[in-house]
Amino acid sequence: MNSADLIIRNARIIDGTGAAEQRGDVAITDGKISAVGTVEGSAIQELDAQGRILTPGFIDIHTHFDPQLCWDRLATPSIEHGVTTVVIGNCSLSLAPVRGLGSEKIVSMFGVIEDIYKPTFDAAVPFSWESFSDYLDFIRPGLGINVAALIGHSALRYYVMGAESQERTASADEIQQMCQIVEEAMAAGAAGISSSYVDRDEKMRPVPSQYADLDEKIALAKAVATSGRGVWQVVPNFLDMEQQLANIRELGDISLAASIPCSLQPVLSSPLDPRASQIIAALEAERERGARVYGQVMPRCFDMNLRLSETSMLLFALPSWKAIMDLPSSERRGHFEDPDTRAKLVDEMGNATGMSMALPMLKVGEVSAEENQPYKGRSLAEICQTEDKALADVILDLSLADDLDAEFKLENVMNADKEAVADLIDHPLLHFGASDAGAHITQFCGTGDTTHMLEHFVRDSGRITLERGVHRMTGEVAADWGLHDRGTIAEGKAADLVLLDLDAIHCGDMEFVDDFPGEARRYVRRADGYAAVLVNGEIVLQDGEYTDARAGKVV
Repeated sequence: MNSADLIIRNARIIDGTGAAEQRGDVAITDGKISAVGTVEGSAIQELDAQGRILTPGFIDIHTHFDPQLCWDRLATPSIEHGVTTVVIGNCSLSLAPVRGLGSEKIVSMFGVIEDIYKPTFDAAVPFSWESFSDYLDFIRPGLGINVAALIGHSALRYYVMGAESQERTASADEIQQMCQIVEEAMAAGAAGISSSYVDRDEKMRPVPSQYADLDEKIALAKAVATSGRGVWQVVPNFLDMEQQLANIRELGDISLAASIPCSLQPVLSSPLDPRASQIIAALEAERERGARVYGQVMPRCFDMNLRLSETSMLLFALPSWKAIMDLPSSERRGHFEDPDTRAKLVDEMGNATGMSMALPMLKVGEVSAEENQPYKGRSLAEICQTEDKALADVILDLSLADDLDAEFKLENVMNADKEAVADLIDHPLLHFGASDAGAHITQFCGTGDTTHMLEHFVRDSGRITLERGVHRMTGEVAADWGLHDRGTIAEGKAADLVLLDLDAIHCGDMEFVDDFPGEARRYVRRADGYAAVLVNGEIVLQDGEYTDARAGKVV
């Protein structure tokens, strides 16, 4: 008689707690781990690990797969990198609650903030739901990956207050309405609330969450806490350090008032402050007050690409450029070729501020036109100097020659100091996260951080031990984010598991592919070294190929 559904034998078990590895077997019954160690008896299916490493499934706490899950229940390519749970609804944006013209507002905000545009929504996101519970019910069937969903503060405010959500603070009655919606959403399976101190909408106005006062935020956080779990996630005003430090202090107030953890994204290593010392000091000050405030850190360089045929956050602060980039790609060329418009574009880019100041650091990437080939790999700043041309002229000339598809790459600027990044990854007040997977898909692929962590920081440099690295991606975030039924290899826990060959682990280069609805393209990263990925006890990926198993849950 079979005693289990599946037994994985002869594994090097890294259990996600930070403990040293143990050799043994893991049995799975009804989607849960039923035994760990030396497992006697037989099972319906047995898998010989052959001495490979077995870990809990990785958890990605900062993604924007909300739209993609409507047509891709695997959140590709996450599972290919060992990710078995994704947290969606970050940065104050979720696809629910919504009604009527509210969907247009959500779509427009996703376009500006996450670079996922209306044609994609029109093609593949039906908005056939209203409540948060309805949305979760829509994505549940056929899930191949686990989903923890945050309620977007901006979506929530707009649902209750309409256009006035971007004009004023909420009344007591409106706050009560929002709290009731939050409590109902948490009861239906939501994982918390996300908010934003920095994001702008399609008219470059602050998003609705920025009009909320502290009383509203605390009330909503307390509504989250009534469920016994939940987190408050934010994007701080990273453009202004003093404002960012004030945001962290306010997060401490929210955490203390509602007794829930707060999380901010991203914390990056910059050339001016490689170890993010001011942010770390602010987080430590909140810990001393008794608050639970964490940052999110990514292991990779925060690289991004720009194509005038697509979109780029590097151009959002330049109004004339943004106005053209907001047009369908088929309509942009005429505007870029117009002499009067071009003069304005050149002048505007010559006086760039904010993120646009990084434009001279870009290098020429993939190009197709013959006259562009000599420029590959050269920096825009160097081209400007040697050819005595304005930055905007260089970008426009190369782009127009390549039908606007010339690629410009920002590389090795943010998070480039790997020693400093290793210190950030290992800091107890920073969670492994900040991937932004599913967003900004024409500029970079956020998925792959888990593989990069194992490949570079664990195996190649040895800066992080295997046990510590796995703990950071599994048990630690599971505990702090309230995912108590998974994250470690222990009896009774969900059987989210990754079987990998550390020697073979490799994160591939970004590939620009045409597989997105609404005539959109995206960057993806593939991985090597994963023998099997299990979600709730079923093998979803084996030897790099997807199976038909779809055992994902809303968690």
